[in-house]
Amino acid sequence: MGKQESTMENLEINSFWSGMRVLVTGHTGFKGSWLSFWLHQLGAEVFGVALEPETNPSLFGQLHLEKNIHHFIGDIRDEILIRQKIITIQPDIVFHLAAQPLVRRSYREPLLTWQTNVMGTANLLNALVEIKSTCAVVIVTTDKVYENREWIYPYRECDRLGGLDPYSSSKASAEIAVSSWRSSFFSIDSTVRIATARAGNVIGGGDWSEDRIIPDLVRALSNNKPVLVRNPQSVRPWQHVLEPLKGYMRLAQILYESENLQFQSAFNFGPEAKDFRCVQELVENALKVWPGSWVQSTQVQAPHEAGLLSLAIDKVRSVISWQPKWNFEESVLHTLEWYKLYYQGANPQELCLVQLKLYSER
Repeated sequence: MGKQESTMENLEINSFWSGMRVLVTGHTGFKGSWLSFWLHQLGAEVFGVALEPETNPSLFGQLHLEKNIHHFIGDIRDEILIRQKIITIQPDIVFHLAAQPLVRRSYREPLLTWQTNVMGTANLLNALVEIKSTCAVVIVTTDKVYENREWIYPYRECDRLGGLDPYSSSKASAEIAVSSWRSSFFSIDSTVRIATARAGNVIGGGDWSEDRIIPDLVRALSNNKPVLVRNPQSVRPWQHVLEPLKGYMRLAQILYESENLQFQSAFNFGPEAKDFRCVQELVENALKVWPGSWVQSTQVQAPHEAGLLSLAIDKVRSVISWQPKWNFEESVLHTLEWYKLYYQGANPQELCLVQLKLYSER
């Protein structure tokens, strides 16, 4: 295993995570890369299974994670491979992030989306039956698992699941699969403890994905072009990437240390109610950090996207004592600062470590 560059100063080693065998599926993605980097800094032995990064650049490559974790290329849809990895690794903790995560792509590739998000999750769940020691599993889905009625009320974990687009419906189906496997194969005395995490719209430095507002904005600004905004009045529960990741880690630790069944359930991770903002506010706040202009994009027969979506975080606040640290303005500021400094030549590893320390010390 490699070591961080000499210019890097590690975060304080965490007594819980130090030496823990942690499997992250989807570790080459945006959130997976941040999570793997953070876990490595805390002293965990990180194993990753994912496809090759789909973007160039990718945060995975920028952080040189292949030198610091056990890096395996594999498809979550491959049942035999996933079972072999689970048996070989025998993880203490599993974070399942591997997914086809884009709404608009799900319209172009609905079968791929369902195969990855539903059957991929089922493959992992089926493989976890092989684990005989204590193992905490956090299955990451999305805030879009709810049957969206375009109402002003934040969705609670007990609200009805649904989905108009292939992505949302596939993630709602993944939630149903988790509930089924938990009831059918992981009984009350099982050593495998499973929870699902439903996070809001995540922003942060190092996201280079297609069809996401911040990467699209950064690409436009870096080329001195106006930012094209599809749905400026759509409201979303924006949060910095470190917020849900901290929540996943806290949930995993509690699952590992406690047999209480209330933790083996679904949890929303989102911002405070005052930080539900429309896309236009996000863009205008971003342009305060990196000046530029924006125009509304007009699209004929554009695929359906929800106009109003918000999450209730009362359960996660009361049950596992998690709450967001950074408000909307701070989240946008730290996100745009990452990109702006990167384009000015800053080291992505240094940028991530600085923000991890800033967040951890808050």
